[in-house]
Amino acid sequence: MVGQVNLSALNSRNFRLYLAGNLFALNAMWMLRIIVGWLAWDLTGSASFVGLIALVYFLPTMCLGPLFGVLIDRSDVRRAAIIVQSLFLTAALGLWLAQYLEILGAPHLLTYSLVTGMIMSAHGPVRMSIAPRLVASNGIPSAVNFASITYNVSRMTGPAIGGWAIVQFGAGLATLVTALCYIPFLVALSLLRVRQAATKSSKPGFLRDLVEGARFAFGDAGIRAALALSAIASIFILGALEILPVIADGVFAKGAAGLGLMTASSGLGAIVSGIGLVLLPPVFGRNRLPLAAAISTFGVACIAGLGLTSSWPAAIGLVAAMSAAASASGIVCQSVIQTRIGDEMRGRVMSMWASVAIGSSAMGAAVLGIAVEFLGLGVTLTFGAISAGLLLAAGLARRYW
Repeated sequence: MVGQVNLSALNSRNFRLYLAGNLFALNAMWMLRIIVGWLAWDLTGSASFVGLIALVYFLPTMCLGPLFGVLIDRSDVRRAAIIVQSLFLTAALGLWLAQYLEILGAPHLLTYSLVTGMIMSAHGPVRMSIAPRLVASNGIPSAVNFASITYNVSRMTGPAIGGWAIVQFGAGLATLVTALCYIPFLVALSLLRVRQAATKSSKPGFLRDLVEGARFAFGDAGIRAALALSAIASIFILGALEILPVIADGVFAKGAAGLGLMTASSGLGAIVSGIGLVLLPPVFGRNRLPLAAAISTFGVACIAGLGLTSSWPAAIGLVAAMSAAASASGIVCQSVIQTRIGDEMRGRVMSMWASVAIGSSAMGAAVLGIAVEFLGLGVTLTFGAISAGLLLAAGLARRYW
């Protein structure tokens, strides 16, 4: 045991293979997010369009995620994972082809974002269902922690690598290289042996399964609080990080190189927070939501600082701090939920977490993008930070976390 993380999951060959392959795929998924965001800004110069692209990408998860959660609980999760990763690869190659043929325009980006958003809505419940089924029951908390850290850190390191790749190779070649990063995970998935969830002798209807998952999730006070905290962090902190192209080039006029540096600082912040959680002393117990709330409050304060600063070095540091806060808060909230559910309910409940966390960041990016157009970055981020702070304070006052 190191801090809060039990390393027993690494004893499983299946889990080690999964973790290595998934690292490539998760970074590829988030690398493409920053590439598409840069293409949206480069094509239009519109903060609203950058926010719209993020909304179109993430909104399907909010609407379709719970439905896919029910399907995953009824399906062969390994086969579902192979299908999802193959679709991600196909969509990424399509985006690269549009750039190679020099036909890429705003409608193509919107279509790509919508298609990949629909794939993403299935990806969430698949990803959060498969990892705990690769280890023995006593290794599930360890697997959940590793999977949570990998996902939340890659959500920051992926854009950092993507921003660097844009600067070094251009958006077209960066897209192609990123697409090929899905292949190692497809190979790993083909070699895995996955424990299937226990099946009921008579399966209830689809709608009843969906309602059962919702009742379980919202009937548990700890899960309800984790969902609420995830929504606040996603709307305000991740929403702000979704419009980095606007900040790097639109406000500081640093171009693709500035975006690469800013996203690199974001990735560094995520890595530091991930390591910090691994080394955290086991003092917070099973429910670590007060820790996540405190981290989110720090991230919210950094949002206000980013809106007020005119210093490029300070902006870089604030983005790193925001990323660290978002990553750490996401890891804690996801881990809290995962350790409260069994395999038979995992797809449904975790799809709801994905719907809240990812859908909220989509709404945050869209609203912030539009607000920046009319109010400017400083006013928008300051007002957002005040709003988030009030919500966090209200949760503390009512002892939600």
